[in-house]
Amino acid sequence: MAIERIVHTTAFDDDPDEAIIEVTLRPQSFSEYVGQNRLKKNLQLAIDAATKRGEPLDHILLYGPPGLGKTTMATVIANEMKANIRVTAGPAIERAGDLASILTSLQDGDILFIDEIHRLSRSVEEVLYSAMEDYKLDIMIGKGPAARSVRLDLPKFTVIGATTRTGALAAPLRDRFGHIYRLDFYNADEIGHIITRAASILGSDIKKEAAEMLSTRARLTPRVANRLLKRVRDYADVNGDGIIDVETTIKALTLLEVDDLGLDPGDRNLLSRMIDMYGSNPVGLTTLAALTGDETTTIEDFYEPYLLQIGLLERTPRGRRATARAHTHLGKNHASKDDTPSE
Repeated sequence: MAIERIVHTTAFDDDPDEAIIEVTLRPQSFSEYVGQNRLKKNLQLAIDAATKRGEPLDHILLYGPPGLGKTTMATVIANEMKANIRVTAGPAIERAGDLASILTSLQDGDILFIDEIHRLSRSVEEVLYSAMEDYKLDIMIGKGPAARSVRLDLPKFTVIGATTRTGALAAPLRDRFGHIYRLDFYNADEIGHIITRAASILGSDIKKEAAEMLSTRARLTPRVANRLLKRVRDYADVNGDGIIDVETTIKALTLLEVDDLGLDPGDRNLLSRMIDMYGSNPVGLTTLAALTGDETTTIEDFYEPYLLQIGLLERTPRGRRATARAHTHLGKNHASKDDTPSE
């Protein structure tokens, strides 16, 4: 029944079968949701209070690195509130009219989830301000001298916004959220629990030791954990008896070029180029992007959070710098080449 609520999402349109699997793997309640205990306690309190008063939840902003469960948390909140959820994304709402169409189709108590909310255009944001604060929609009718503004009443709904870059959000929009929460990285035990649960749902037999090994290679991120589990499952089905044990896991991860810290070729390429070109000296973000051929936003949103979390990278006022641990992990000599940071 909770799955039926997610009828508006287009995230998996290219692969309907994958969509069914992903929705099944997503927890549907706080009791199923592993980790983020502080966040769950705060949200449960807010939900209980709103339910007791018969009111919609205050608007919620969830932020943090990709893959930590922001979309899943939005779905769980909707299920806990017994509310319908409408899912969209910032880049998909190109014009104010698109947002108006979505808002006028909502009903009292509905939840509007906007992924990548920091990518809303300024004109769309301005329409959202009064909608979130006053539940009013200001639209223009006509053109030129005959144009006039009309204010429409909207149902009392809740916006849940998700972003990986909360600093990119306009301050007036950010201030309209009553709840602002950061999703933290998971620990290995929590990731192991997620892997075991996902394997059970997928009908795969996974040994405890294999789950523990995968949990240390999953970048402390549920999305990565589920992806690695599926790839190891593929390897076990094709090259074994379908049972995921330690030997199968090692062979599959070796094929995927994922090392014992969860680094993939992209991570190692980034760190190696930093060390080979600049040693232990700081490297500017634009220079780092030029060295790796990646966009600066890719480095900031995908590579950096995990490398910072496990102590292989540090940010200084003069740029990014590979740590001594990074040198040791890659087998590089830990020595500075000069004291001049790149731009």
